[in-house]
Amino acid sequence: MPHVGAIEAGGTKFVCAVGSGPDDLQVGEVPTTTPEETIQRTVAFFKAHQPISAMGIGSFGPIDPNPGSATFGYITATPKLAWRNFNFAGAIRDALGTDVAFDTDVNAAALGEFRWGAAQHLDTFLYLTVGTGIGGGGMVNGRLMHGRTHPEMGHIRVPHDREQDPFPGSCPYHGDCLEGLACAPAIRARWGQGGETLPDDHPAWDLEAHYLALGIQSWICTLSPQRIVLGGGVLGRQKLYPMVQAKVVELLNGYVEAPEIVPPLLGSRAGVLGAIALGLTL
Repeated sequence: MPHVGAIEAGGTKFVCAVGSGPDDLQVGEVPTTTPEETIQRTVAFFKAHQPISAMGIGSFGPIDPNPGSATFGYITATPKLAWRNFNFAGAIRDALGTDVAFDTDVNAAALGEFRWGAAQHLDTFLYLTVGTGIGGGGMVNGRLMHGRTHPEMGHIRVPHDREQDPFPGSCPYHGDCLEGLACAPAIRARWGQGGETLPDDHPAWDLEAHYLALGIQSWICTLSPQRIVLGGGVLGRQKLYPMVQAKVVELLNGYVEAPEIVPPLLGSRAGVLGAIALGLTL
Protein backbone atom coordinates (compact mmCIF):
# COMPACT_ATOMS: atom_id res chain seq x y z
CA MET A 1 0.00 0.00 0.00
CA PRO A 2 1.19 3.58 -0.63
CA HIS A 3 2.68 5.47 2.30
CA VAL A 4 0.59 8.65 2.54
CA GLY A 5 0.45 11.64 4.85
CA ALA A 6 -2.67 12.76 6.68
CA ILE A 7 -3.83 15.78 8.67
CA GLU A 8 -6.90 15.96 10.87
CA ALA A 9 -7.02 19.72 11.35
CA GLY A 10 -8.95 20.79 14.42
CA GLY A 11 -9.47 24.07 16.16
CA THR A 12 -7.12 23.19 19.02
CA LYS A 13 -4.68 20.73 17.42
CA PHE A 14 -3.58 19.13 14.17
CA VAL A 15 -3.27 15.34 14.30
CA CYS A 16 -0.64 14.39 11.71
CA ALA A 17 0.06 10.85 10.54
CA VAL A 18 1.77 8.77 7.91
CA GLY A 19 0.85 5.25 6.89
CA SER A 20 -1.60 3.26 4.81
CA GLY A 21 -4.23 2.35 7.43
CA PRO A 22 -4.81 1.44 11.07
CA ASP A 23 -1.99 -1.11 11.27
CA ASP A 24 0.99 1.08 10.39
CA LEU A 25 -0.05 4.55 11.54
CA GLN A 26 2.66 6.88 12.87
CA VAL A 27 1.05 9.84 14.62
CA GLY A 28 2.09 13.23 15.96
CA GLU A 29 0.26 16.33 17.18
CA VAL A 30 0.77 20.04 16.55
CA PRO A 31 -1.13 22.77 18.45
CA THR A 32 -3.35 24.97 16.31
CA THR A 33 -1.98 28.50 16.65
CA THR A 34 -1.41 30.90 13.76
CA PRO A 35 -1.49 29.48 10.22
CA GLU A 36 2.21 30.23 9.69
CA GLU A 37 3.40 28.56 12.89
CA THR A 38 1.02 25.60 12.63
CA ILE A 39 1.89 24.87 9.01
CA GLN A 40 5.61 25.16 9.73
CA ARG A 41 5.42 22.57 12.51
CA THR A 42 3.15 20.34 10.45
CA VAL A 43 5.49 20.39 7.47
CA ALA A 44 8.43 19.57 9.76
CA PHE A 45 6.59 16.44 10.94
CA PHE A 46 6.10 15.20 7.38
CA LYS A 47 9.62 16.04 6.25
CA ALA A 48 10.84 13.83 9.09
CA HIS A 49 8.68 10.97 7.75
CA GLN A 50 9.49 11.09 4.04
CA PRO A 51 8.86 9.72 1.52
CA ILE A 52 5.09 10.12 1.20
CA SER A 53 3.19 9.58 -2.02
CA ALA A 54 0.21 11.89 -1.37
CA MET A 55 -1.51 13.94 1.35
CA GLY A 56 -5.04 13.79 2.69
CA ILE A 57 -6.47 16.63 4.79
CA GLY A 58 -9.69 16.64 6.80
CA SER A 59 -10.17 20.19 8.06
CA PHE A 60 -12.34 22.28 10.33
CA GLY A 61 -14.37 24.69 8.28
CA PRO A 62 -16.19 26.01 6.50
CA ILE A 63 -13.92 25.07 3.60
CA ASP A 64 -13.95 24.94 -0.19
CA PRO A 65 -13.70 21.24 -1.16
CA ASN A 66 -14.46 21.72 -4.89
CA PRO A 67 -11.38 20.82 -7.00
CA GLY A 68 -12.74 22.96 -9.85
CA SER A 69 -12.93 26.11 -7.74
CA ALA A 70 -10.36 28.90 -7.70
CA THR A 71 -10.39 28.68 -3.90
CA PHE A 72 -10.19 24.88 -3.63
CA GLY A 73 -8.40 23.94 -0.44
CA TYR A 74 -9.16 27.18 1.37
CA ILE A 75 -10.60 27.53 4.84
CA THR A 76 -13.30 30.14 4.26
CA ALA A 77 -15.70 31.81 6.72
CA THR A 78 -14.35 30.26 9.91
CA PRO A 79 -14.84 32.01 13.27
CA LYS A 80 -11.06 31.50 13.75
CA LEU A 81 -10.19 34.84 12.16
CA ALA A 82 -6.48 34.15 11.56
CA TRP A 83 -7.46 31.16 9.41
CA ARG A 84 -10.18 32.88 7.40
CA ASN A 85 -9.59 32.66 3.62
CA PHE A 86 -6.37 30.70 4.18
CA ASN A 87 -5.08 28.48 1.35
CA PHE A 88 -4.54 25.42 3.53
CA ALA A 89 -4.18 22.72 0.87
CA GLY A 90 -2.00 25.01 -1.25
CA ALA A 91 0.37 25.69 1.64
CA ILE A 92 0.85 21.98 2.29
CA ARG A 93 1.15 21.15 -1.41
CA ASP A 94 3.77 23.83 -2.01
CA ALA A 95 5.82 22.92 1.06
CA LEU A 96 5.87 19.17 0.43
CA GLY A 97 5.55 19.01 -3.36
CA THR A 98 2.81 16.40 -3.26
CA ASP A 99 -0.79 16.11 -4.43
CA VAL A 100 -3.40 16.91 -1.77
CA ALA A 101 -6.94 15.56 -1.25
CA PHE A 102 -9.02 17.97 0.85
CA ASP A 103 -12.37 17.65 2.62
CA THR A 104 -14.11 18.42 5.89
CA ASP A 105 -12.96 16.71 9.05
CA VAL A 106 -16.32 14.96 9.35
CA ASN A 107 -16.40 13.76 5.75
CA ALA A 108 -12.88 12.45 6.24
CA ALA A 109 -13.92 10.63 9.40
CA ALA A 110 -16.91 9.20 7.54
CA LEU A 111 -14.56 7.87 4.85
CA GLY A 112 -12.36 6.31 7.52
CA GLU A 113 -15.32 4.56 9.13
CA PHE A 114 -16.48 3.43 5.67
CA ARG A 115 -13.11 1.89 4.86
CA TRP A 116 -12.13 0.38 8.21
CA GLY A 117 -14.85 1.01 10.79
CA ALA A 118 -18.53 1.11 11.68
CA ALA A 119 -19.79 2.01 8.18
CA GLN A 120 -18.16 -0.82 6.23
CA HIS A 121 -20.37 -2.35 3.51
CA LEU A 122 -22.85 0.56 3.63
CA ASP A 123 -23.47 3.11 0.89
CA THR A 124 -25.67 5.67 2.68
CA PHE A 125 -24.82 6.67 6.23
CA LEU A 126 -24.10 9.68 8.43
CA TYR A 127 -21.07 10.45 10.55
CA LEU A 128 -21.74 13.06 13.26
CA THR A 129 -19.41 14.52 15.82
CA VAL A 130 -20.45 16.41 18.95
CA GLY A 131 -17.65 18.26 20.68
CA THR A 132 -16.37 21.83 20.49
CA GLY A 133 -18.88 22.12 17.63
CA ILE A 134 -21.32 19.79 15.92
CA GLY A 135 -20.46 18.56 12.44
CA GLY A 136 -21.94 16.05 10.07
CA GLY A 137 -20.94 14.31 6.89
CA GLY A 138 -21.21 10.90 5.33
CA MET A 139 -22.13 9.15 2.12
CA VAL A 140 -25.18 8.99 -0.10
CA ASN A 141 -25.19 6.19 -2.68
CA GLY A 142 -21.49 5.56 -2.09
CA ARG A 143 -20.31 9.15 -2.54
CA LEU A 144 -19.20 11.62 0.10
CA MET A 145 -21.72 14.42 0.50
CA HIS A 146 -20.93 17.59 -1.41
CA GLY A 147 -23.02 20.17 -3.22
CA ARG A 148 -22.52 23.87 -3.54
CA THR A 149 -20.12 23.37 -0.65
CA HIS A 150 -20.44 20.71 2.09
CA PRO A 151 -22.97 19.80 4.79
CA GLU A 152 -23.19 22.05 7.86
CA MET A 153 -25.45 19.81 9.91
CA GLY A 154 -24.66 21.48 13.20
CA HIS A 155 -26.32 24.69 12.06
CA ILE A 156 -29.81 23.39 11.40
CA ARG A 157 -32.64 24.83 13.48
CA VAL A 158 -34.35 22.59 16.01
CA PRO A 159 -37.33 23.35 18.27
CA HIS A 160 -36.21 25.37 21.28
CA ASP A 161 -38.64 25.64 24.18
CA ARG A 162 -37.34 28.70 25.98
CA GLU A 163 -39.48 28.03 29.05
CA GLN A 164 -37.90 24.62 29.49
CA ASP A 165 -34.46 25.79 28.37
CA PRO A 166 -33.93 29.57 28.59
CA PHE A 167 -30.29 29.29 27.45
CA PRO A 168 -30.03 31.51 24.33
CA GLY A 169 -27.45 29.36 22.53
CA SER A 170 -23.72 29.73 21.99
CA CYS A 171 -23.36 29.89 18.19
CA PRO A 172 -21.87 33.26 17.15
CA TYR A 173 -23.75 33.08 13.84
CA HIS A 174 -27.16 31.59 14.73
CA GLY A 175 -27.53 31.58 18.51
CA ASP A 176 -29.76 28.58 19.15
CA CYS A 177 -29.05 26.34 16.17
CA LEU A 178 -28.33 22.70 17.07
CA GLU A 179 -24.64 23.41 17.62
CA GLY A 180 -25.48 26.46 19.72
CA LEU A 181 -27.70 24.35 21.98
CA ALA A 182 -25.87 21.02 22.18
CA CYS A 183 -22.11 21.40 21.63
CA ALA A 184 -19.66 21.07 24.53
CA PRO A 185 -19.26 24.86 25.06
CA ALA A 186 -23.07 25.17 25.19
CA ILE A 187 -23.22 22.55 27.94
CA ARG A 188 -20.57 24.44 29.90
CA ALA A 189 -22.24 27.82 29.38
CA ARG A 190 -25.71 26.55 30.30
CA TRP A 191 -24.77 24.60 33.44
CA GLY A 192 -21.68 26.47 34.62
CA GLN A 193 -19.39 23.44 34.27
CA GLY A 194 -18.21 21.12 31.56
CA GLY A 195 -20.00 17.91 30.73
CA GLU A 196 -17.02 15.87 31.92
CA THR A 197 -17.78 16.96 35.51
CA LEU A 198 -21.56 16.49 35.46
CA PRO A 199 -22.94 13.29 37.06
CA ASP A 200 -24.88 10.74 35.02
CA ASP A 201 -28.18 11.72 36.63
CA HIS A 202 -27.82 15.43 35.81
CA PRO A 203 -30.69 16.90 33.72
CA ALA A 204 -28.08 18.07 31.19
CA TRP A 205 -27.99 14.62 29.61
CA ASP A 206 -31.72 14.30 29.00
CA LEU A 207 -31.71 17.75 27.37
CA GLU A 208 -28.63 16.87 25.31
CA ALA A 209 -30.22 13.64 24.08
CA HIS A 210 -33.39 15.57 23.24
CA TYR A 211 -31.59 18.08 21.02
CA LEU A 212 -29.44 15.46 19.30
CA ALA A 213 -32.51 13.31 18.62
CA LEU A 214 -34.32 16.28 17.04
CA GLY A 215 -31.45 16.79 14.62
CA ILE A 216 -31.04 13.09 13.88
CA GLN A 217 -34.77 12.64 13.26
CA SER A 218 -34.65 15.38 10.62
CA TRP A 219 -31.63 13.85 8.88
CA ILE A 220 -33.25 10.40 8.90
CA CYS A 221 -36.34 11.78 7.18
CA THR A 222 -34.22 13.69 4.65
CA LEU A 223 -31.39 11.28 3.79
CA SER A 224 -32.62 7.82 4.88
CA PRO A 225 -29.26 6.65 6.26
CA GLN A 226 -28.65 2.96 6.84
CA ARG A 227 -26.69 3.74 10.01
CA ILE A 228 -25.63 6.76 12.03
CA VAL A 229 -22.12 6.86 13.49
CA LEU A 230 -22.11 9.30 16.40
CA GLY A 231 -18.84 10.42 17.93
CA GLY A 232 -17.01 13.37 19.48
CA GLY A 233 -16.00 14.27 23.00
CA VAL A 234 -19.53 14.76 24.35
CA LEU A 235 -20.35 11.15 23.37
CA GLY A 236 -17.70 9.98 25.76
CA ARG A 237 -20.73 9.89 28.06
CA GLN A 238 -21.79 6.42 26.93
CA LYS A 239 -25.27 6.63 28.44
CA LEU A 240 -26.18 9.09 25.68
CA TYR A 241 -26.32 6.37 23.01
CA PRO A 242 -29.38 4.51 24.33
CA MET A 243 -31.00 7.79 25.35
CA VAL A 244 -30.63 9.30 21.87
CA GLN A 245 -31.74 6.06 20.18
CA ALA A 246 -34.90 5.90 22.33
CA LYS A 247 -35.77 9.55 21.71
CA VAL A 248 -35.27 9.15 17.93
CA VAL A 249 -37.63 6.15 17.91
CA GLU A 250 -40.17 8.18 19.87
CA LEU A 251 -39.92 11.16 17.50
CA LEU A 252 -40.28 9.00 14.37
CA ASN A 253 -43.38 7.42 15.97
CA GLY A 254 -43.38 4.34 13.75
CA TYR A 255 -43.54 6.31 10.49
CA VAL A 256 -40.13 5.06 9.37
CA GLU A 257 -37.80 2.65 11.10
CA ALA A 258 -34.96 4.26 13.05
CA PRO A 259 -31.49 3.19 11.92
CA GLU A 260 -28.93 1.98 14.41
CA ILE A 261 -26.94 4.74 16.16
CA VAL A 262 -23.44 3.53 17.01
CA PRO A 263 -20.06 4.87 18.16
CA PRO A 264 -17.17 5.05 15.68
CA LEU A 265 -15.20 1.81 15.64
CA LEU A 266 -12.05 3.83 14.94
CA GLY A 267 -12.63 5.95 18.03
CA SER A 268 -10.54 9.11 18.24
CA ARG A 269 -8.51 8.00 15.20
CA ALA A 270 -11.50 8.17 12.80
CA GLY A 271 -10.56 11.61 11.52
CA VAL A 272 -6.88 11.07 10.86
CA LEU A 273 -7.50 7.61 9.38
CA GLY A 274 -10.12 9.20 7.17
CA ALA A 275 -7.48 11.65 6.00
CA ILE A 276 -5.27 8.65 5.16
CA ALA A 277 -8.20 7.24 3.16
CA LEU A 278 -8.53 10.57 1.35
CA GLY A 279 -4.86 10.47 0.43
CA LEU A 280 -5.26 6.93 -0.89
CA THR A 281 -7.84 8.20 -3.41
CA LEU A 282 -5.18 10.19 -5.28
